[in-house]
Amino acid sequence: MPDVRAFRGVRYDVAQVGALSDVIAPPYDVIDPALQEKLYQASPYNSIRLELNRPEPGDSESESPYTRAARFLREWQRDAILRADEQPAFYVYEQTYQVEGKTHVRKGFFARVRLEPFGEGKIFPHEQTLAGPKADRLALYQATGFNLSPIFGLYPDPANEVLRKVEEGIRDKTPLVAEDHLGVTNKLWLSTDPAVLSAVGGLMGQKPVFIADGHHRYETGLRFRNEKEAAGELSGPDDPANFCLMMLVSMSDPGLLILPTHRLVKGFPGLTAEELAARLAPEFELEVVGEGDAGLEAAALATESAAEQDVLAFGTVADGKWTVARLRSDATMDKLAADHGPDWRSLGVSILRVLVLDHLLAPLAKDLSTRYVHLASEVRDDVAAKGCDLACLVPPASMDHVEAIASALETMPPKSTYFFPKLLTGMVFNPIR
Repeated sequence: MPDVRAFRGVRYDVAQVGALSDVIAPPYDVIDPALQEKLYQASPYNSIRLELNRPEPGDSESESPYTRAARFLREWQRDAILRADEQPAFYVYEQTYQVEGKTHVRKGFFARVRLEPFGEGKIFPHEQTLAGPKADRLALYQATGFNLSPIFGLYPDPANEVLRKVEEGIRDKTPLVAEDHLGVTNKLWLSTDPAVLSAVGGLMGQKPVFIADGHHRYETGLRFRNEKEAAGELSGPDDPANFCLMMLVSMSDPGLLILPTHRLVKGFPGLTAEELAARLAPEFELEVVGEGDAGLEAAALATESAAEQDVLAFGTVADGKWTVARLRSDATMDKLAADHGPDWRSLGVSILRVLVLDHLLAPLAKDLSTRYVHLASEVRDDVAAKGCDLACLVPPASMDHVEAIASALETMPPKSTYFFPKLLTGMVFNPIR
């Protein structure tokens, strides 16, 4: 079962760096060049210099973004910009955020979690990974010897027993507070009571963990650990390389939000609602619910409130109409995706990709390209700018879908889930050597 432990994290000394808000950064995979530059300017100690150091002219094998990240890390530790905590701790992490006018509060805790290969224990992935990001993160791990950004793990706990126990160790403590570039308020407390740490480790040892975000980092951690083992460099079962930095959140946490990932598709020039209906009618019940912003609002409501994943919505940019489509039967999906399980086949994103885009609409496609957004407002803006030919709204996946598919040792289709907000880099770092 999962081995979850307290650890001596490495953190910024706020007396040295000033506001914690100035030194935090999002994870590497959501940082564009403009945000990277903004973070560089925020503080000479901003964790962007570790997490995603920018290329410089004349870079080589001996001087690269990875070697610079390692050098900054060494210098900041030497100058006490970064300090290792004196006691092992679980780090309670709370994020307060807004989505479309509604406030949410998500809370969990950072811990060290023993790495185990997928399929051999009780840690389960739900997404596929790519070679490029794993090579990038491995180079960073090798250069720095640190987990700089956390993996996001979820565990079943309907009564919220684990977090309540962790929070026994933070009573009357004042949190560190940071606000990120999206306005998310981040708070951090240290839970150091040895009795609490022991009890939490025991409680978590009984629970599976499902990776919500950070699959590339988790697999990279495994490879880093295996390389050290092959080289005879592991000191034993408690070697730091056997573990990864993970944020653990109850699957029942009221602030846990999975946003849908809508598709904005180019490659159907001139497609109208009438032509769309002609293609989809054999498999879907169809209803045009409106035009323009009013149609989008009705379409978004239909997908968000659907009891099942079998309701999709489509905006045809050529005529400005919005169509809601409800799947009539599972029969065709069962044939087209017979190599996947029923939970995978029932996902809205699976139905959209396999049945709609790759089957029913395939004869109309010309040089398809897809972009991904999460909010109805983002869809509205793109449609207004005619940035796509077909806007596809999907219902949000639930934690039940993640658990069912991951437990069956399957991975969900790409861009199936978007856990918002992202976990920040810079709240706490974890040495892995």
